[in-house]
Amino acid sequence: MNGSVWKALRIGDLEARTPIVQGGMGVGISLSGLASAVADTGGIGVIAAAGIGLLEPDGFTDFLGANIRALRREIRRARELTRGILGVNIMVALSNFADMVRTAIEEGIDVIFAGAGLPVNLPEFLKDGVRTKLVPIVSSGRAAALIAKRWLDKYSYRPDAFVVEGPRAGGHLGFRREQLEDPGYALQTLVPEVVEALSPFADGDSPIPVVAGGGVYTGADIREILELGAAGVQMATRFVATDECDADPAFKQCYVAAGKDDLEIIASPVGMPGRAVRNKFLDEVEAGRKAPYSCPYHCIVTCDPEKAPYCISLALLNAQKGRLDKGFAFAGANAPRVESIVSVRSLVESLEEEYRASGT
Repeated sequence: MNGSVWKALRIGDLEARTPIVQGGMGVGISLSGLASAVADTGGIGVIAAAGIGLLEPDGFTDFLGANIRALRREIRRARELTRGILGVNIMVALSNFADMVRTAIEEGIDVIFAGAGLPVNLPEFLKDGVRTKLVPIVSSGRAAALIAKRWLDKYSYRPDAFVVEGPRAGGHLGFRREQLEDPGYALQTLVPEVVEALSPFADGDSPIPVVAGGGVYTGADIREILELGAAGVQMATRFVATDECDADPAFKQCYVAAGKDDLEIIASPVGMPGRAVRNKFLDEVEAGRKAPYSCPYHCIVTCDPEKAPYCISLALLNAQKGRLDKGFAFAGANAPRVESIVSVRSLVESLEEEYRASGT
């Protein structure tokens, strides 16, 4: 693969010759299989920590232990499969956020991506000699500047990079429902805003790199985002429909089968809007039917198990295992454009060709 077609993404002393970060997709969608395959193509492969322990036999009886064990194993397995750059996505809203961060750092992960809340205390987990890079995920320039100032003031630590996610992303969204279609919050608007907000925090001539995601689908999209000032892009939806994605084939196939009218914005039990593929399970939730469950562990800080109509972790776990009658798939706005399941390498090669063609 000719990495010289596009400029490498540099985060500190890490250099990804392919400027693509594979978005972290929780409850078992992006584990060592997908992350290592993306890292092998020169991008940054990302393991999602959210709900990772639910795939363990004791995931519902020893939630904390199972999550630490599973994350440790997936990082080690990915390391065995690739010599590329690996990251972990850890939601700030996780009640075991600190445990997941400590585990990832102990395992020598290259990058921690932290969103779904402001990771204002993330640097305190680092110790001397640790080379793990810390990258917050934000949805505005204001949030980026707030975190950068807080880290510098309290920890004398400059964020290694930022990811800005726009409203066309899949899963939980950092926007109010009415902002999702507002051009003022489009990714093309957010990227220059975040780049500008971070300009006062540059280290000499080296600005903090900005990676942009949420609706990036083609090589031409990548070129557009990079020309707006981003140093790289984050892509998740495209990587679901790959051979190496860690989800059940039925999960991947629901992307292939989805039409433009099959996506909906749901009110997640965790208190945020989310974009998902409509199915019978979600129809029943909307109709007011409550899926009975007992909460084994309060995994998301913002979730109220007493009022939630279903357990979102269990629903996403069922979907990951292909049981879509008992759960649902989160997806980005471009999921209906997915036509087939391909290998990660062929996907990245096609993106490279599209990027090259878009510049002529």
